[in-house]
Amino acid sequence: MKIKNKKSQEKNKKTKIKKIMKEDVTNARREEIVLACEKLYKTMSFRDITIKDIAKQTTFTRASIYNYFETKEEIFLALYEKEYLRWCDELNEMYESTIKFKKTAFADKIAKSLENRTKLLKLMAMNNYDMEENCRLECLVSFKVAFLKAIKIFSKLLSKYNPLLEKKEIDKITYMFFPFIYALYPYSFVTKKQMRAMELAGHKWNGNTIYNLTYNFIMKII
Repeated sequence: MKIKNKKSQEKNKKTKIKKIMKEDVTNARREEIVLACEKLYKTMSFRDITIKDIAKQTTFTRASIYNYFETKEEIFLALYEKEYLRWCDELNEMYESTIKFKKTAFADKIAKSLENRTKLLKLMAMNNYDMEENCRLECLVSFKVAFLKAIKIFSKLLSKYNPLLEKKEIDKITYMFFPFIYALYPYSFVTKKQMRAMELAGHKWNGNTIYNLTYNFIMKII
């Protein structure tokens, strides 16, 4: 009986090891695909990037990509999630620091954190409705977890900046701030064609920057 139990335990252990190894390979492949997409996104637009283009940047075939992502939108959503988590790490470092924030210092740090996240802001400026609609539910849930993590950390930072703020006021500021940042990229990066169109329409672009827009907005709402 003991021998059978021992064999059963060894079998279960081997099964678990195989499962972990398979998960590691899957995660590594997914990461490679997302990094390939990230590389292309530096010089190409979402519209122009294809699954074929992404596959060329990886060590496997286009057909293999569909084992991990069903659509191009799912790959971009995974990159979007990755960028949110990178920003969360930066915000969390701010929260964990022992520095007591003054109003100007708080606005400065938040503005600088977004100034460093142009890729995240560019992804925010995309049509999220269409991208999310063309993704499986599990992909969307994973992305929403990262999004909500950013909201929670920002809320904690507000509380650290001003411990007297009530939850209702923190929520109000947070849900003013997040819709605002979705417009940061198009208001800060203007193409020559867009600039010319504005001139012809009678409006001159005033050279907004991510930092200045964010800093001024934070100073107003807090």
